[in-house]
Amino acid sequence: MSSLKNKIDFVVLVKVTNANPNGDPLNGNRPRTIYTGQGEISDVCIKRKIRNRFQDMGESVFLQFADRGKGDGCTSLSERASKNITNAESRDEYASQACEKWIDVRTFGQVFAFKNNEKKDKGSGVSVGVRGAVSIHQAISCSPVDINSMRITKSVNSEPGEKKSSDTMGVKHFVEFGLYKIKGSINVQLAEKTGFSEEDAEKLKEALRTLFINDASAARPDGSMEVVSVYWWRHSNKIGQYSAAKVHDSLKITLKDDVQIPASVDDYVITLENLPGLEPEIIAGM
Repeated sequence: MSSLKNKIDFVVLVKVTNANPNGDPLNGNRPRTIYTGQGEISDVCIKRKIRNRFQDMGESVFLQFADRGKGDGCTSLSERASKNITNAESRDEYASQACEKWIDVRTFGQVFAFKNNEKKDKGSGVSVGVRGAVSIHQAISCSPVDINSMRITKSVNSEPGEKKSSDTMGVKHFVEFGLYKIKGSINVQLAEKTGFSEEDAEKLKEALRTLFINDASAARPDGSMEVVSVYWWRHSNKIGQYSAAKVHDSLKITLKDDVQIPASVDDYVITLENLPGLEPEIIAGM
């Protein structure tokens, strides 16, 4: 695999329609929002979806779901680590084997804090931290979002002999419409340490483009979440011609003058500020 030579920044625009993109368990699973009323999707949620796409694409993933494609038969992270990392004489060698084996480790990093099963008699263990090459921000919607709640019922008892009514009430929450902006960067210095390659960067780009394939659920019906476009800036050197903040902010998204409450992507004006010597590749979503 070819080494990554150029810093990369990216932005992904995501459209949400009548879906709960990321429920907050501390708030009745309502869609996450910030104090301004704008919607939020946590960076952990986004990384989970990218890992799922990597797994769907046939890549070896450390933090994997057993029900997505062919698993490796391991029932825990410690079992997966001990099964795949052997004869590591140092923390650096341990990290190197982990990065070589799993794409999500070299992408996002990982903390390995497991007992060393091969040396139980000495009571020894391993604690290794890997810093990944890719950093991702939490996604924030471009405008405040309206959250609706729907009362739901179930018409049968869950258990035989239940004394309570079979019509138990529940609630579903969803965002009517939101245009979310995911920001991220790929650090070349960290990529050199983890082995994150040009090929890995292309796989990440494809995972972002197809982020919501096989992601449907009751909270996110198929088609309710869609990648509108991916903006991919490749700098001319390792550290970048401009700061990541300046690159991300060069994508301007504003409401049209006659729009009060957005209901579609067409209600926004999307423009790119010119950064001399740095033009993004713009990829349409799936």
